[in-house]
Amino acid sequence: MPNGESFYITTPIYYPSDVPHIGHGYTTVAVDALARWHRQAGDDTWMLTGTDEHGQKMIRAAAANGATPQEWVDRLVAESWHPLLETLDIANDDFIRTTQPRHEERVRAFVQAIYDRGYIYAGEYEALYCVGCEEFKPENEIVDGTGAFEGLKVCAIHSKPLELLQEKNYFFKLSEFQDRLLALYRDVPDFVRPESAKNEVVSFVSQGLKDLSISRSTFDWGITVPWDESHVIYVWIDALLNYATAVGYGSDPEQFERRWPAVHVVGKDILRFHAVIWPAMLMAAGLDVPRTVFAHGWLLVGGEKMSKSKLTGIAPAEITDVFGSDAYRFYFLSAIAFGQDGSFSWEDLSARYQAELANGFGNLASRTVAMIERYFSGLVPPAGEYTARDLEIQKIVADAASGADAAIGRFAIQDAIERIWTIVDALNGYITENEPWALAKRRPEPVEGRRPEPVEGGGSEGGDTQRGRLGTVLYTCAEGLRALTVLLSPFMPVSTEKLWIALGAAETLGRLHEQPIRDAGTWGILRPGTSVNGLAPLFPRVEATV
Repeated sequence: MPNGESFYITTPIYYPSDVPHIGHGYTTVAVDALARWHRQAGDDTWMLTGTDEHGQKMIRAAAANGATPQEWVDRLVAESWHPLLETLDIANDDFIRTTQPRHEERVRAFVQAIYDRGYIYAGEYEALYCVGCEEFKPENEIVDGTGAFEGLKVCAIHSKPLELLQEKNYFFKLSEFQDRLLALYRDVPDFVRPESAKNEVVSFVSQGLKDLSISRSTFDWGITVPWDESHVIYVWIDALLNYATAVGYGSDPEQFERRWPAVHVVGKDILRFHAVIWPAMLMAAGLDVPRTVFAHGWLLVGGEKMSKSKLTGIAPAEITDVFGSDAYRFYFLSAIAFGQDGSFSWEDLSARYQAELANGFGNLASRTVAMIERYFSGLVPPAGEYTARDLEIQKIVADAASGADAAIGRFAIQDAIERIWTIVDALNGYITENEPWALAKRRPEPVEGRRPEPVEGGGSEGGDTQRGRLGTVLYTCAEGLRALTVLLSPFMPVSTEKLWIALGAAETLGRLHEQPIRDAGTWGILRPGTSVNGLAPLFPRVEATV
């Protein structure tokens, strides 16, 4: 078992009534990057993702496609949701489906437990329901319809008409937890992040909570209520419990003790479920509340939230087929402040790919490896006496490593990447300033994608002093790249793995994902004499975009 503290992190449990779009991918790569960072930091890390497969929306989607609900979700998970993880290079530890027996049995046990504790009662309910949200809508999310829906009440999120439902249901005594929840938000300031999300939740709860309908009796696609099998458990109660059932609640106390509580990363549109209903359920059961609920913003296309129903959904493969998975991950994690809304455009993606990845990071990697091959027969040279500028590079690397780790602790993924990118900019400037090709008295430095002719004997026409300086410059570049590769690996696992191998580090230091990330800024880890290998362009030229 790792020596660090437990770090259990989850994506939202996705509703697979349709294929995933880049909004789902954005959340998933963010959680994966956080998990990878903590894993490399030595924390006892566990990443969960999965699919929420019950509910009325699923029944209708299946019927529209001529399938049973189980057939429909099986098809979508196999053909779209599992492949998404491969497309985006996600290193999740578990994938849970709410139709799995391991989940269904434990959900029934949890609901029975809070029923036995007196927190559930029978009653009648009438309210406007959004099938898209699978939620009875509060007043502030009900708007008047326009156009084809004029005269109707519609969901503020989906812009679809709401349905008036009247049912005899079972209710959870959510209203009893108002004071306890407000105390939680006050006493644990980081329970809801960012601050804007916390303020929204506090305001909502302060206005008073109503008891929550937790069963449905008008359809049977769901987990049956243990004491009344004419009802199925409300899909959101079922879904929220995946975070506990996946790590042993009700079956493996040792595993549950090891993993719980969790860090939940969710979209802001489902914040209330995770920051209000979910902790109240856990309180009712006598369990610890989650460690943190972090709500990120919406991914906007054309000024609107990403949505299949509004035809703004873009499949992740549309991007990765052109730019690759690392560019996808880098773009969404660096271009959008995590926790705020962000806009996607093909033009911005293409510009960042060329400027920051191909010309910045990619070219730095290619010419450093190529110059070591050219001037030192492919062996990392030893460093001589360091100048003030060399020591400045070492400080930039150390500061980037510590600053990025602190940013990850704040869930500020974009800040972490920005801190790490100072190494890219510093090393590119350092090469320009020191002109290794001039120190070697050879023709201008190699460029990405063009392998230079080998120099006979690997020697230099300069004197020992110049050659010593050349060795120091190229060792500084190579060691800076070593640190950069480790620090970027949680965000861009494919290109950094290629560079790690090209630097010869895999042979001398071991596998990249096992490198302790909090030690990445320590100088002098790459060993002189390490044999580098040829490096193809990490980010090849993209001639045209969609």
